[in-house]
Amino acid sequence: MSPRSASVNEELRRRSRERLLQAAVELVGERGFEATTLGDIADRAGSARGLVSYYFPGKRQLVQSAVHRLMHRTLEEALEREPRTEDGRERLARAIDAILGLARDRPVLMRQHMAGLLQAEGFVQCPEQRRLAELLSDTVARYGAQNVSADYPMLRALLMGAVFAALVPGVPMPVPVLRAELFQRYGLDWEMGVPPESDGEAGAVQEDLSRFFATGERPGTP
Repeated sequence: MSPRSASVNEELRRRSRERLLQAAVELVGERGFEATTLGDIADRAGSARGLVSYYFPGKRQLVQSAVHRLMHRTLEEALEREPRTEDGRERLARAIDAILGLARDRPVLMRQHMAGLLQAEGFVQCPEQRRLAELLSDTVARYGAQNVSADYPMLRALLMGAVFAALVPGVPMPVPVLRAELFQRYGLDWEMGVPPESDGEAGAVQEDLSRFFATGERPGTP
């Protein structure tokens, strides 16, 4: 049997990394961070335990990358959904709703993510985090910001603060209230984005996250 080409090996490595990211999101969402081990993630992904360390320095880095992937793909999906729009205000409304929607729909996962960001390592610099930053920066630019380098970090901080407020155990703030505050700050109409009262996905969260992870396999493939 002839050896695999470099391009085939690269594709296999990419798929392995994608499966690990998807498994991390699924398991932490189900069990929480502490109850999920790297061995659990490797088993769910169908990978060898040693392969996890090849791609990620540790569990926290893996989980951060996985959640940043979920965030940037959720944001991407919201920005590009039909009807497509180039209107900067509508795109910002969609971005806000996408991030707040994750806090509402996946509280365990997002609570663990916020806790991880407060660790000494802070943001993990990975392709997923960079893509999320690019999407939010582009959204700010299309909104009409005169100084994107200053206004993007402010939007990021406001979104993080809103997610934190929505997830504080015992005293969470309602997502519609947080949404109203952000919309008022940016001068957005309540009807933009996906207003809570018209959100057809509320209460019907899609558990299949495979569309966010490019494993190259169809849903249901063993």
